[in-house]
Amino acid sequence: MSETSSALWRCITEADVRTVAFMGMTKNTGKTVALNHVLAAAAQAGCTAGVTSIGRDGEDRDQVFQVPKPPVMVWPGSLVATARTTLQRAKVKTRYLGSTDISSPMGEILLVQVLEQGEMEIAGASRSADQRTAIALLQQCGADRVMLDGALGRSHHASPAIADGVVLATGAALGGGMGDVLRKTRDRLAILNLAAAPAEMQQRCAMVFEDGGVGLWGPAGETVFQAPIATLNAGTTLLSQAQGRAVALVAVSGAVGRSLWAALLSLAQANPGLSVIVADGTKLFVEAGDLAQLQRLGAQLLAHRAIRLMGLTVNPFSPYGGSFQADDFLATAQHAFPGLCVSDVLLEFDGVSA
Repeated sequence: MSETSSALWRCITEADVRTVAFMGMTKNTGKTVALNHVLAAAAQAGCTAGVTSIGRDGEDRDQVFQVPKPPVMVWPGSLVATARTTLQRAKVKTRYLGSTDISSPMGEILLVQVLEQGEMEIAGASRSADQRTAIALLQQCGADRVMLDGALGRSHHASPAIADGVVLATGAALGGGMGDVLRKTRDRLAILNLAAAPAEMQQRCAMVFEDGGVGLWGPAGETVFQAPIATLNAGTTLLSQAQGRAVALVAVSGAVGRSLWAALLSLAQANPGLSVIVADGTKLFVEAGDLAQLQRLGAQLLAHRAIRLMGLTVNPFSPYGGSFQADDFLATAQHAFPGLCVSDVLLEFDGVSA
């Protein structure tokens, strides 16, 4: 693979993002393969890559099908933030750079420089604040770009509060035919790709996202309610505060689960033209059909900060059966998502596709 052969790497460099999060739709969709592809491209481009992860992403093998999980492949000069325990069994030589003062179940998160190419287990910080600290320290040590390896079912590392850009991995392992996989991927993208709220709305609800909690505003911009309360169970409070009042804007800074979503639907039904602002798509624990239902009620869902999708990688192989022909799957996905950088990084590596 040459530097220019990687469509995904070109998308990342042309966007000039400094922190990229990698997330997978499910197991075996090729998230780590995509990460390794970008790390290889960075090394060939002379870019110093920093690498860390969200905790530790599960076992070394899929426990049902015993499919080995690909290790992270690091390159000389790479900078890594990982737990002390992982360094004790590392298969590559590293040079200790310092501590992050971040603790984890696998020991303190340490900073090292990789001295040789090879495999490395990486287990980073789990909390968002600690992730931001680790990223900042990697950048201070000289990382041009920092890559975040995500954990299945935990997407907070893809939030714009942590990552400048996101690479999403999808593939045949989602199950069903090619059309089913692309539909499931489209549904996930609908949640991740929320548009950013306009400046006037952002200004009105700025305090909610600075202090946390929820807020309600009326048609003239007047504050109906605002409080730094936990969002998951805030639905009842919002409905009671909105009782008998016209509401034009709702802001929710934290996670949105089923209970809160039901309350938002009730508010939308009672207030045609309602605008709902959430922190970003990673805070939504609902389905694409739920978004469509809110839209049918005449409401719009917006993000405080929009997620910037760098690329979509596709994996035609499934260990569960039902794999696709690689060229066909790539071409179909590229046609289905014309506005995205869609690539099969293994085809690029093999020189089959540019």
